[in-house]
Amino acid sequence: MITKALEEIRRGTAEIIDMEAIEKLVRRYYETGETYTVKAGFDPTGADLHLGHTVLLQKLKTFQAHGGRIQLLIGDFTATIGDPTGKSETRKVLDRATIMANAKTYQEQVFNVLDESKTTVVYNSKWLDELGAAGMVGLTTLFNVARMLERDDFEKRYKAGQSISISEFLYPLLQGYDSVELKSDIEIGGTDQKFNLLMGRHLQRSYGVGKEQAVLMMPILEGLDGVQKMSKSLNNYIGITESPKDIYGKTLSISDDLMWRYYELLSEKPLDEIAQLREDVNNGTVHPKIAKENLAVEITARFHNEELANIAKEEFNSVFKANNIPTDMDEFDMEDGIWICQALMDAGLEPSTSQARRDIKQNAVSINQEKINDDKLNLSCGEYILQVGKRRFAKVKVK
Repeated sequence: MITKALEEIRRGTAEIIDMEAIEKLVRRYYETGETYTVKAGFDPTGADLHLGHTVLLQKLKTFQAHGGRIQLLIGDFTATIGDPTGKSETRKVLDRATIMANAKTYQEQVFNVLDESKTTVVYNSKWLDELGAAGMVGLTTLFNVARMLERDDFEKRYKAGQSISISEFLYPLLQGYDSVELKSDIEIGGTDQKFNLLMGRHLQRSYGVGKEQAVLMMPILEGLDGVQKMSKSLNNYIGITESPKDIYGKTLSISDDLMWRYYELLSEKPLDEIAQLREDVNNGTVHPKIAKENLAVEITARFHNEELANIAKEEFNSVFKANNIPTDMDEFDMEDGIWICQALMDAGLEPSTSQARRDIKQNAVSINQEKINDDKLNLSCGEYILQVGKRRFAKVKVK
């Protein structure tokens, strides 16, 4: 059992620092029943989570199955600074009301994956507000500027003559101090967080906590394009609060190669089953579309339920095999003479009018199942079914 547990913990990881410590914690749990703590921090800088975020949540769930008690840290204090990781400029400061509203949404969403009874939600403002000026100055003495500039994104910005605020230097120190307060045994994060995660080990040692947290890093999940990281700003994401038909349809749109990446990082199927499935696809006994459909149903059911996932599958097959119009779609009322590109954006089918124009030019937009190529079209009174690509539909009533 211990061997299988450790195999699941290693599954899909990009790098682990101090695997020996993790092995000891898991072994102790199975031999004595003693649990251990696993920290994961989320800065509530946005309202909703997507599948990229759930890569970490899935790993936390694995730890929960093998003795881990999760410290789900909501960075309500650090969110006021903004994590500089991967940024080419200083982030804008968020107001407290927005941060707390986002934090509430995060908590509602994470328990779609995590076991709430094995999770402790903590806010880092509890101790960082109390740290005060003297504590903050003391914290800054434990790390020097030269080492801070070794961090990849800081180094690039410094060499390019781009601004780096002092608050951004504080961010990794504050994230590390969270591990001091929580006395975490393990911290997990994405590969882009390595500098910050190691800071936790450094500060636990500096403050004499009596332990140095092990660090487990997960790879960054590629978005639907299979190239860029999953991101709302790139519109290549699958949001966990999206409708069953959208989660199912978007998952089915990924490439056959990317499917195996999603299986490894997002599926709860055992690794040996996934390996067998991949072999069956490679030798032709299972069609790759069947494998992808099974993955899409599994992911959709996780954030809704099995029944709705299967309805989404049936609806998808009905629409895209028979070229039928879906029975359930969003409806919008619009004014007479509305510009088609504006209508597509207002109906949520396009992120912008410029993208709508591009899709029209690329023959990807239909009205009542007829392709259009006039990006200057205005809609007169009537009812229309607008369609972008194969999966996005909306009913528009022009009055």
